[in-house]
Amino acid sequence: MRMLSTLAVAASLVCTAGLAGAAPAPMGDKNAFIADLIGQMTLEEKIGQLRLISIGQDMPQPQLIKEIAAGRVGGTFNSVTRADNRPLQDAAARQSRLKIPIFFAYDVVHGHRTVFPISLGLASSWDMGVVEQAARISGLEASADGLDATFAPMVDISRDPRWGRTSEGFGEDPHLVSQCARASVKGFQGASPANPQGVMAFVKHFALYGAVEGGRDYNTVDMSPQRMYQDYLPPYRAAIDAGAGGVMIALNSVNGVPATSNTWLLRDLLRKEWGFKGVTVSDHGAIDELLRHGVASNGREAAKLAIQAGVDMSMADSRYLEQLPGLVKSGDVPVRLIDDAVREVLGAKYDMGLFQDPYRRIGNAAGDPADVNAEARLHRAEARAAARKSLVLLENRNQTLPLKKSGTVAVIGPMADAPIDIMGSWSAAGKATQSVTLLQGMRDALAGNGKVVYARGANVTDDERVVGYLNFLNWDNPEVVQDKRSPGDMIAEAVEAARQSDVIVVAVGESRGMSHEASSRTSLSLPGSQQTLLKALRTTGKPLVVVLMNGRPLTVNWEKENADALLETWYAGTEGGHAIADVLFGDENPSGKLPISFPRSLGQIPTYYNHLRIGRPFTPGKPPNYTSQYFEEESGPLYPFGYGLSYTTFSLSDITLSGQTMPRNGKLTASVTVKNTGQREGETVVQLYVQDVTASVVRPVKELKDFRKVLLKPGESRVVTFPIDEDKLKFFNARLEYAAEPGDFNVQIGLDSESVRQQRFALQ
Repeated sequence: MRMLSTLAVAASLVCTAGLAGAAPAPMGDKNAFIADLIGQMTLEEKIGQLRLISIGQDMPQPQLIKEIAAGRVGGTFNSVTRADNRPLQDAAARQSRLKIPIFFAYDVVHGHRTVFPISLGLASSWDMGVVEQAARISGLEASADGLDATFAPMVDISRDPRWGRTSEGFGEDPHLVSQCARASVKGFQGASPANPQGVMAFVKHFALYGAVEGGRDYNTVDMSPQRMYQDYLPPYRAAIDAGAGGVMIALNSVNGVPATSNTWLLRDLLRKEWGFKGVTVSDHGAIDELLRHGVASNGREAAKLAIQAGVDMSMADSRYLEQLPGLVKSGDVPVRLIDDAVREVLGAKYDMGLFQDPYRRIGNAAGDPADVNAEARLHRAEARAAARKSLVLLENRNQTLPLKKSGTVAVIGPMADAPIDIMGSWSAAGKATQSVTLLQGMRDALAGNGKVVYARGANVTDDERVVGYLNFLNWDNPEVVQDKRSPGDMIAEAVEAARQSDVIVVAVGESRGMSHEASSRTSLSLPGSQQTLLKALRTTGKPLVVVLMNGRPLTVNWEKENADALLETWYAGTEGGHAIADVLFGDENPSGKLPISFPRSLGQIPTYYNHLRIGRPFTPGKPPNYTSQYFEEESGPLYPFGYGLSYTTFSLSDITLSGQTMPRNGKLTASVTVKNTGQREGETVVQLYVQDVTASVVRPVKELKDFRKVLLKPGESRVVTFPIDEDKLKFFNARLEYAAEPGDFNVQIGLDSESVRQQRFALQ
């Protein structure tokens, strides 16, 4: 009965304008239905559909309801409960002239109410099942709160960890990030964006946002088309090919043209070359920012540039509403461009299933949860499992880990009892009161078997300027709360706790605001307060286990040399404390691998594994003079891409190729035998890299082309086989043709990007 009533409402949409005798287009014919609806809309109603408004931030709810009822809003974001969204949908689907529903969006990046590890952590699992499930549960929880769309996944390639938004992405490698992009879209949307238990994915930020100059947020990007196509564009394309219904446009400029006014980017590349049929949205206030970019002299020109370039919806809009009517009336903007944008907006709503049922995800009031933050609404087991897979063991001297579940453990550090920080940036509707800190996780793990003593030891930073910056947007509820004791008193307490204990577990890193939008850094080291704490703890002589919590690679040279064990946990989410304790005590054997390289120092940036070959490369073991290197320190990353240890050990055999030559359109296989040579069951990631030995343009030293995650019992061996076809050998040449060139190729297989076996074959 409900379906009949909602279909009747939908059918009425195309009759309301009073076209005498005109039969409405059938709901089953999307193009005809939308064309029919556009034909009944006034210019003002069309422009209204192009506005994406934040409740509270852009306007209060009472005003927003009036705007929606007047047909002047196409969608909203930042309202995250069914009770909040229902009156807004009532205004659209019941009160507006044409009853066109609005959609509700939010930044659900790595969880909604249940917070999963940050995207960089999910990528560290190298397990697409983990990535997809995190997105699926995120979509399930978001849709249960009445949301229709998420501004995710964020698939910007990041090779400069100074950039604060490194934490939101999946790392430095085009292949791995593309795989994560596909898995995320599939998880968020399910079989279709109409899935009532999922949300439409808006891939972001299109394009090249992760390549901002100097790692400074919102900065410029100047890049050759060849590098764009080869390294930075593939993840966006992967998300779109996976069915992402929307694209969020980046805030940066691309070769001198802001993405928001970049016709080549939004029309030629995205729509014509890639065939994208979905909706595009600007980032927050980006159309107005065209004035500050210096490409528009006033608001009228900014709106004209954006609509001409292909920006369908204006987020936090004022310019479209103010300027488009006059631009159309004067003939400066043809109404065809408005219709094109409206068609995409309505098409997205159609694909979300909102014309069939505007309350598809909101439901009725009787079904609203009594407590939106109820424990029963969380997915703790899945979050804990994902977090376990996201942790990367960097050092483990003398088998310090796993710890015994006995004795006394000192849990120390400013990140040890940090419920807000463990959730990471963009934690959506997650509540810090529901997150498990490392301290709580350790206490739970040792309950009845051992003792935990705790000391904070230091503030995250003693730099009051930094604290003020981090708390600026949360001045009424600051996230960084300083302990008022002197640094000396805090360290003395920590050292005393350490001396009472059998082992020290110290949690250090960044508050989540330090790895966030607008939080670019000029240093990648731990803040001085934390370095002083670590050095004081080292003097006790007790085993020192350093747990890192951060949203970007850090320069942890001292920590590498002095810690008995070093565990990268990123921001592990709602169940992070339990997951970290699971690994520290050996209930889980760590299997994470780095999706991004760790530099030795700030001066090495950018440090990424798949850099282009050069004429004077530095070769370890050979004289360094007149080669490409920094003479003050060892060359190469501190920890390479793909690196991660286990509580067991693995060996790889030499590579076996099925042939020495590959014909055009043919294929061959590369096989290795991987063996668990240790004493316990464990997983590792076998990684396939390819190097084009000679080509028409300079090619990378190697490129990740495939990987397998393998679980082996002690002493167990398994043959891992990778198919290699011509597609794995293709690249964009100087003419931007995507093709493979004949010649020799090196196949490299390893457990990280540096330690590899190699064989060669020729493409005929």
